[in-house]
Amino acid sequence: MLDVPRKQALAYRIAEQGLLRTVADPYELPLLDLGLQDSMRDTALLSLAARMPGPVRPESLADDRRLALVWSHRGAPHFHRRTDLPDLITALVPVSDADALARMLWQQKDLRAAAVPATEILFTTARAIRKVVDKPMTKGAVSTEITKLIPPSYSRWCRGCNATHVHEQLMRLAALHGGTRLEAGQTPATLAPLEERGRISTRPVPASVSRVLAQYLRFNGPATPGDAAGFVGTARTCLRDTWPESAVTEVTVDGRSAFVPTDRLPALENPPDPAGVRLLPPLDPYTQSRDKAVLVPDKGRAKEVWKILGSPGALLVDGEILGVWRTKAAGKRLAFTISEFDPLRRADREAAEDEAARAAAARGYSGISVSWA
Repeated sequence: MLDVPRKQALAYRIAEQGLLRTVADPYELPLLDLGLQDSMRDTALLSLAARMPGPVRPESLADDRRLALVWSHRGAPHFHRRTDLPDLITALVPVSDADALARMLWQQKDLRAAAVPATEILFTTARAIRKVVDKPMTKGAVSTEITKLIPPSYSRWCRGCNATHVHEQLMRLAALHGGTRLEAGQTPATLAPLEERGRISTRPVPASVSRVLAQYLRFNGPATPGDAAGFVGTARTCLRDTWPESAVTEVTVDGRSAFVPTDRLPALENPPDPAGVRLLPPLDPYTQSRDKAVLVPDKGRAKEVWKILGSPGALLVDGEILGVWRTKAAGKRLAFTISEFDPLRRADREAAEDEAARAAAARGYSGISVSWA
């Protein structure tokens, strides 16, 4: 069995995720096969800026009609190619009631109490969303209207709004099945009908689920079945029958058993040099890998990279996360504070400051300042 050193595995991921800037058109970025998450302000835009060789404009994603922003994996908003949506929708159909319930994440307990099969809860809500969303509507307005159409047990009292709303995670999981997308760049979150709505299908397609798992292994591998299940947002046991057994090869990463797609073995064995500096935003696909101890073995440093609340961005230098960064806006200027774990070379600092300028321009700021901690 092939044993892959940790640094080699990271070099492979960096190349597969496009961080070597070999693709000029965002639409051609292979990472879009899996999706580009956009959960915080400009997350996807900054992830794109870290991967594109040319300038990234504030409207680079929102105005690209080839892409759509939808609630997909784990109910998180991701940019996907519009042409990929039909297969994505089938991949998000739970393979069982246990799988559907596991995907409810923190709201499993509440929905289990409904005493209704979780797949029935999901698709009843999807049908309500399809009926309600026939034009762009704010998330709050959609929630109010669909709550009137679904059983009371699918909702909860919201003290902050002083109203009863459909469960948040349930709404997110049902929205794409209900034929809706998100309006990119809109605050508050706004849903709109997909331009091409297919029929709601409740039939699981195991092959589509297997492809998503294989895609996760391609971009974040070598990884374990548990890692892949965590990305999908379900329990490992729920994916036992959809694991892409024939398409993956088991290897070890510093002695830890993991898997990678068989057709990517040559790339894993001989990855390009990961030299270079990148500023990765919070929730970047690279730092979203489930095996955080592989990315940052030092526990103290890992706590700085992945905080419970308010995680910073990550400073990637020659294949290693060697610091974190934050920003604060002041008018048309964006102030960066970069904290290095160890003193960096002057050239690396200068490269990081160049990356800060790229990130600021992508967000529409005309000037920057950079301070080092």
